[in-house]
Amino acid sequence: MAESPALSPASANDVAPPDAQAPLAVPPARGAWSLSPPENASATGDRIDALLARSHGFDLALAAVMLGWLLLAVVRFRGARKVAPDGGTRRSRAWVLGLALGVFGVVDGTLFLGSEGYLRDVLWNFRVPTEDPRTVRIEINAHQWSWEARYAGADGAFGTKDDVVTWNDLRVPAGVPVWVQLVSTDVVHGFSLPAFRVKLDAIPGRVNQTWFQAAREGAWEAACYQHCGTSHYRMRGVLTALSPEAYAAWLHEASLKAVQGYDADDTAAHWGWVWRTP
Repeated sequence: MAESPALSPASANDVAPPDAQAPLAVPPARGAWSLSPPENASATGDRIDALLARSHGFDLALAAVMLGWLLLAVVRFRGARKVAPDGGTRRSRAWVLGLALGVFGVVDGTLFLGSEGYLRDVLWNFRVPTEDPRTVRIEINAHQWSWEARYAGADGAFGTKDDVVTWNDLRVPAGVPVWVQLVSTDVVHGFSLPAFRVKLDAIPGRVNQTWFQAAREGAWEAACYQHCGTSHYRMRGVLTALSPEAYAAWLHEASLKAVQGYDADDTAAHWGWVWRTP
């Protein structure tokens, strides 16, 4: 699969958040008329792409059979005398029912097993981020209309003075599991990383979670897939995958600045929750 011209990774020392009002900084991987999915930047996204390709293959085959049968009937029986419909014989009805059940079993059964396998092996398999000591944890708070992200600082704990908070600016190390927990402060939002095949609802009062792993360095869009209000279109962010060394340098510097700028009276900045594990 051809790769899109992803953005150059941001400087490790640059902590300024992207401007949500500005035009989308990440160029589209393909034109609007392309039927292909976005560029795959995930270590596991190929399984989703394979499932979609299989689904499209079934669609194409079924459409070809139905259209071919329709054309054959039109040509073969044109000019034939009209007969009253009788519902067919018991044998013909059994053939039709059997064929329909067979197609359903092959098509839907294959897609179901493929989806279930992906969920079991990847999406619901939280053993991967839980057992990997390199895992980066991020708390995301969705607002109308921005993504606020919180990273544990040098002490590795949330809710302390060195927490790093960014707006519409997600930074992760490439090749490392990234564990996301997500809530919303107002309405239901949809956290989406198209290049990582990640979609997750952000619901007020409920912590949802997912994980992914960037296959390489680069920058890609973080979007909202739920219509969440009049400025829903502005709810964009950028996810930048850095090298592990650049990510560590960025987090270290941002953590020092967070301690310097900590304000105990700024209660709005002290959101967060107890990190829960599956």
